[in-house]
Amino acid sequence: QVQLVESGGGLAQPGGSLRLSCAVTGLSLDDYAIGWFRQAPGKGREAVSCISSRSGSTYYRGSVKGRFTISSDNAKNTVYLQMNSLKPEDTAVYYCAAGGWPWSTWPPPDREYDYWGQGTQVTVSS
Repeated sequence: QVQLVESGGGLAQPGGSLRLSCAVTGLSLDDYAIGWFRQAPGKGREAVSCISSRSGSTYYRGSVKGRFTISSDNAKNTVYLQMNSLKPEDTAVYYCAAGGWPWSTWPPPDREYDYWGQGTQVTVSS
């Protein structure tokens, strides 16, 4: 059974940091891209970042480049999203998802992610 479990969300002040974790069971990170997505209240879901252990490729949306860093620990089957210099507009529920190789393009479109976690709330406020 495939499971993705996010953790590490919470309340941070503007300029602060949080590290999200996505613990994956039931599949190998070598065969799946792991993506981080977020959805703010009243807004659509957007892709934040993703990583492929197979190719070493990463992706960041423009608004988080230079502030967020994605990494994977294949021994622990866990993907991390280090979020620094947080802004109020980063407030959202963050989800991780797994998309199996091969992908039609990089980063994979949302429809190519097969498994999703339940999400973790990130709130950036003073």
